[in-house]
Amino acid sequence: MSFLSKNDELSGYRPDTWVFWRNLAVYFCAFSVIGHWLEIVYCSFMSLFGIVDADSLVWDDPMYPFLVYGVGTAIASLLLVPLKQALINRRKTLLGAALLFFLMTIVLCMLMELAMGLLLNQPDSMGEYPLWDNSDLPLNIFSQAWLVNDIFLSILAMLYVWIIYPVCEKYLKKLPTALMNVLSILMVVCFVVLCTLKFS
Repeated sequence: MSFLSKNDELSGYRPDTWVFWRNLAVYFCAFSVIGHWLEIVYCSFMSLFGIVDADSLVWDDPMYPFLVYGVGTAIASLLLVPLKQALINRRKTLLGAALLFFLMTIVLCMLMELAMGLLLNQPDSMGEYPLWDNSDLPLNIFSQAWLVNDIFLSILAMLYVWIIYPVCEKYLKKLPTALMNVLSILMVVCFVVLCTLKFS
């Protein structure tokens, strides 16, 4: 991809700097809302197969923040970006690094979904799952994780780590530091207000 060089893919991960954490706060806020929009699109497709419940929270107010996507963005920035950089340095080509990253991310997403399910989604005395029930789906893992979801989440992780994150880092660096500081503070404040309104 001409607008992203190998150097672009290897830059941006500087957890010892204020800029890194400032940008991470911006990404957390933005993708908590954008993630909900993406889930609306995904669930609209999946509902064609009768997989998504009509009363699912995803259909509610599209400005309702789904913090799980903000957390996912933070995890991707803190763990998957350095993983990508390590794979780039070890593999001969960017394509080889990207393919290995994708496979590793599928496993990671599956383990995370499974762990969340085992912690938060245990069936009640009637055998009903409170949050989601994958038991009737093919390729489910212990009725909690679903390989199809994990593949789609891995695609999102690929897009974020290999394209969105380096592009944002590349172009945010071009903004004056003082201006970006003010914009990031405004965004965080607006996000806190949004969460207060939506969660109350």
